[in-house]
Amino acid sequence: MWNWIQRFSSPKHFYSMSVPLIKWFAIAALVIGLYGLYLGLFVAPTDYKQGDSYRIIFIHVPAAWLAMFIYMVMAVSAGIGIIWRIRLADMVAAASAPIGASFTFLALVTGSLWGKPMWGTYWIWDARLTSMLILLFLYLGYMALQSAIDDQRSADKASGLLAIVGAVNIPIIHYSVEWWNTLHQGASVAKFDAPSIHIDMLIPLLLMAVAFKLFYATMVLVRTRNESLYRDRNRRWVREIVEKL
Repeated sequence: MWNWIQRFSSPKHFYSMSVPLIKWFAIAALVIGLYGLYLGLFVAPTDYKQGDSYRIIFIHVPAAWLAMFIYMVMAVSAGIGIIWRIRLADMVAAASAPIGASFTFLALVTGSLWGKPMWGTYWIWDARLTSMLILLFLYLGYMALQSAIDDQRSADKASGLLAIVGAVNIPIIHYSVEWWNTLHQGASVAKFDAPSIHIDMLIPLLLMAVAFKLFYATMVLVRTRNESLYRDRNRRWVREIVEKL
């Protein structure tokens, strides 16, 4: 079993195995994303309180969900890299950080654009907004540690520890609207009884969430392939690939 895991997680095996996955993930992300945007922008009904300005949620909410999801992927991958010394896990964590930071920034920007007409301000030190801003700083801190330490193994360990410790912020983001008195609205989809959102709004929202995750899968595979080539640039399997080009 362990030998199988070691073989599957080797950068060389991953590099060849990921080629068809990138293609299919990218196509699925494009098709589902375009369909979800069409439903969200042109088919979903106008909200009786917010008007058409609510449609930004079809970008904002999936981006926020994905930002938290990517951080957990990064933290788990970093933990695997530290405990079992699986190099590919460290590469996945390193490849995920810029993607997660981008989606966190997107969530903050779209949330601010929505907040101006709804709250009368682009920014307020709301618990949800503040904890999302902290998430962005955690991503940036991870990337800064990766760049600041010359020894790759030490860089992976230091940034991985930061990612693991920072994971405590994820439940804070999720439950912030319940733990504190915030302006940010509560859960509309992830509720135990039933979603309090119209089905015609819910379907495109979920489709966009799936499209965003497929896009992340595409990008993390591409970035991890590049990361493996860079880290193993002096190894024989990389030289063989270069010679075939």
